[in-house]
Formats: sequence, structure tokens, C-alpha cells
Amino acid sequence: MTLLWAFIIGGLICVVGQLLIDLTKLTPARILVLFVVAGCLLSGIGWYQRLVDFAGAGALVPLPGFGHILATGVKKAVDERGLIGVITGGFTAMAGGVTVAIVFGYLAALVSKPSGDTP
Repeated sequence: MTLLWAFIIGGLICVVGQLLIDLTKLTPARILVLFVVAGCLLSGIGWYQRLVDFAGAGALVPLPGFGHILATGVKKAVDERGLIGVITGGFTAMAGGVTVAIVFGYLAALVSKPSGDTP
């Protein structure tokens, strides 16, 4: 049942993004920022953690999940180190995910062949 809810919640987050692309004049970059900020704000008031507890990866993988992890990392770092945690907490919380993205992006670049047909 957890996998089903993860699929449904993750899919609904993606549907909201697609609707924003189709029905508004917002650019994809602005929608990305909107989703990350929404994840931070919802995490700050305690709502996003409830969604994560319910849907698991379905709530953590999309962009609001990135904002949630940033906010959670900052909160933890502030509790542990004080005001300097505002600066270091987000970096510490996301270090693993960013590293994996860079490594796999590099590996994909090594094994792919550019077509040269870029516009």
C-alpha cells in the first residue's frame, strides 16, 4: 500500500507542475523555484513531514521534497550549532544527493555520444 500511495502522491505533485506549465505563463524555472520554496514553507509549518510519513519517496523525490530536506537540514543545524546552521544546514543535508547527481551525470556524459544536432 505504501508503494501505491507514493506513486499517487508523487504523480499528483507532477500533475500540479504540468498544470502550471499548461495553464499559466510561468516558465519551468519559476515553477521549479515555486515547488522548492513551497516544500520549505510546508516543512516549516510541519505539514510536509506528515506527507512524507504518509507517502514516503512519493513526497521526497519531487522538487518540494528537495525544499523539505533543505528546511529540515537547516532546522537541525540551527538546533545543534546555532545561527551558523542557517548557512551550513542546507548544504550538509543535500550533500549526498547533489554528489550522486553529479557523479551519475558525469557517467552518463561519458557513455553517451552527442549528436551535434543541437539547435
